[in-house]
Amino acid sequence: MKKFLKNKLAVFGLIILVILILMGVFAQVIAPFDPDEIVESETLAPSIHHLFGTDDLGRDIFSRSLYGARISLTVGIVAVTIAIIIGTLIGALAGYYGGFFDTILMRFVDIMLAFPSIFLILAIQAMLTPNIYNVMVVIGLTSWMGVARLVRGEFLRIRELQYVEAARAIGCSDLRIIIRHILPNAQGPVIVAGTLGMAGAILTESALSFLGLGVQPPMASWGNMLMDAQAYMRDAPWMATIPGILIFVTVLSLYFVGEGLREALDVRS
Repeated sequence: MKKFLKNKLAVFGLIILVILILMGVFAQVIAPFDPDEIVESETLAPSIHHLFGTDDLGRDIFSRSLYGARISLTVGIVAVTIAIIIGTLIGALAGYYGGFFDTILMRFVDIMLAFPSIFLILAIQAMLTPNIYNVMVVIGLTSWMGVARLVRGEFLRIRELQYVEAARAIGCSDLRIIIRHILPNAQGPVIVAGTLGMAGAILTESALSFLGLGVQPPMASWGNMLMDAQAYMRDAPWMATIPGILIFVTVLSLYFVGEGLREALDVRS
């Protein structure tokens, strides 16, 4: 914690993330209008009554941005959780048992990495009914490979240490050694990968929603707000600028936090 707090950029990123999470959690309290309600004329510029202006249908962009934070951050958290669970399971098994088992699992990881992830996601989404639940699951199921490689590398290193040999010598089962002795000491890179993966998941959700294959209207997400704004770039630039800035700030904050965690959890330092 002391190492992390010394990194000013990481602390700044954490503060921004906490603010964004609170905005999403308490969107119903903070938002002055219903995100789907037509409250004023369309494409009004930002003002005291509408802090971020209105969109092409006359909906309050500030209210929609708050609810969009809830959707985008939820997609990032759930998708990364799915990816970490799958990646940790496969990486732990491959790294601990090694040999032929490791070869089979890692070749499967290589096959998955051979497919361009965005095209794989687009193909799956095109076959499914686009909604927020499918978006979270699909992103999670197509982004676990990096976590698997990280966990495998840590397990290959840790399984040869003396305390693991001592656990084997006193008769600990493989499951106990993996869960109680190796996995807790391999969590550092996984936490960092999860933080950075969340940024990637938010960007992927935004891209899918922008293409119409992600979160579907009238539900607000930063991605589909950008999609709605593309025809009004000259007449109402704030429609695209505001969700774009929110995505940029969120992803940048996650990278700052991820870098801070990487330095704080680096055992070599």
